[in-house]
Amino acid sequence: MRIQHYLLLLVLLIISACENDRKEEPAEDTISEKYITEVKTEYAPDKRVALFDITSEKKGDTYILKGETNKPEAKKSFLSKLDADGIQYQDSIEVLPAKDLEGKEFGVIDISVANLRGEGKHSAELVTQALLGTPVKIWKRDGSWYYIQTPDNYLSWVDSGGITIMSENEFDSWKTSEKVIYQNPFGNTYVEPAKSSKTVSDIVAGSILETRGENGNFYKVKFPDGREAFVAKSEAAVYSEWLSELEVNEQSLVEFSEKMMGLPYLWGGTSAKGVDCSGYTKTIYFMNGIVIPRDASQQIREGKLVDSTGNFQKLAVGDLLFFGRKATDSTSERVVHVGMWIGNDEFIHSSGDVHISSMDSVASKFDDYNRNRYLRTKRLMGEQSNGLTYLKNSSIYYEQKTDSVPSNAK
Repeated sequence: MRIQHYLLLLVLLIISACENDRKEEPAEDTISEKYITEVKTEYAPDKRVALFDITSEKKGDTYILKGETNKPEAKKSFLSKLDADGIQYQDSIEVLPAKDLEGKEFGVIDISVANLRGEGKHSAELVTQALLGTPVKIWKRDGSWYYIQTPDNYLSWVDSGGITIMSENEFDSWKTSEKVIYQNPFGNTYVEPAKSSKTVSDIVAGSILETRGENGNFYKVKFPDGREAFVAKSEAAVYSEWLSELEVNEQSLVEFSEKMMGLPYLWGGTSAKGVDCSGYTKTIYFMNGIVIPRDASQQIREGKLVDSTGNFQKLAVGDLLFFGRKATDSTSERVVHVGMWIGNDEFIHSSGDVHISSMDSVASKFDDYNRNRYLRTKRLMGEQSNGLTYLKNSSIYYEQKTDSVPSNAK
């Protein structure tokens, strides 16, 4: 029995040694996978705004590289790393935009609010929205769905019913056309210059349309898909004039934020048809001439730090408050909510609906839940950072024709 016991122990030791040996064996293709991770970390750390989806499979002495990216510099860096290591490979990586677009690489949203999905199907997650007149970059298509990038750099899918695709020349013509911007939360465009006439389409705040002149109290407008309509002057403004007269200040931020009071919460929403928390702050800032990142976890990276201790006396109207889970020794920080400070110890946010909450523990609107998960406050208004675009300094929606500038202009 003792001999059998020793033999059993010996077998167990051999098995354990074999298992340890197997654990120490390097995984196959670790070199190429290492470089994929390095390049992705450098060029596409946030998959919401950059694409680097590459796979590597080793066949014999050669790596078969497949996938796609919209970052040519990322592919170049990846292949350079392989070349430097003397690694043989077969390059099947596609750099977008896809060739089958045949030059139709630009688009403009042509319905009041386009629902943008995480995948090219209607059952996929609603990740964001784009308003009528939003220009987009088209990277590829899959059937009737287009993979696009919005001015805030967000990547998503839109179905063909929500977009007019354009060549570069067609897009340039659209950009140099004078436009109007709709300013009311909700409204309609009409067949005739009268609100009693038939509706061409609904329209929401932030929608932008080409203008074709005026008729009494209405602007005549043109949709990206060629439809023509009329919109009331009292509800819209000539885009270039709106920009030139725009004065972004605490009052203007609060005034527009309160126009959307009671609006229902909608995951992925960025319009007056429904907003999530970051979609709401994004909309407020857009209507004040500033494009900010889409999600709360992106917005928190912008601007200047104001507070991280709960000293709300430091805050100014328009500052953004961020909420979530604080970092610990074993878990990273997680940003899950955002609201805008409106003064008097209050902030406005979309949670269930758009409403006002207070940080004052004795106030009737005290928000104990968000007070306990408060992370910090950032100031975006007037600040300069990579994710902030001031429309006054941008040609996203309108670019003056170069032939209208005198040749002797400095």
